[in-house]
Amino acid sequence: MELDKDGPSRIRFVLDPGSGVPTYLQLVHQVEQAMRLGVLRDGDRLPRIKDVVETLAINPNTVQKAYRELTTRGVVHTQQGVGTFVRGTLPVVDLAGQAALRRKLVAWVHAAREAGLDHGGISALVASVLHEETAPAPARATRRREGAA
Repeated sequence: MELDKDGPSRIRFVLDPGSGVPTYLQLVHQVEQAMRLGVLRDGDRLPRIKDVVETLAINPNTVQKAYRELTTRGVVHTQQGVGTFVRGTLPVVDLAGQAALRRKLVAWVHAAREAGLDHGGISALVASVLHEETAPAPARATRRREGAA
């Protein structure tokens, strides 16, 4: 089934002004997340800049910057006068796998809250683990040894 490229977009952006993340990056991250979750697929249309500006009350240059960044990353392409479309895919976990991982994550978040962590603490802990897991192997081994001491 092919999505009507003239139809509405499958994504609606939501901004978190208190996140500390620049607005354009929030838009970029939301597109990438939607691709990873299978909400956006190859050929899907992103919202028109005009529509995002009206909905979120932000500067059109901010949306253009986000779309340029997505183009630079190779995940969208723009057809002048037609729109901006998803190009390719990002790694996606099937729906059953997502549901199982989500259940485990919800349980972990509940345990973290019971241990006294707030939203910021949970985010910091997750960010540190993600950072550690993407570090080169020797750095990970060093951090693990230091943590065990």
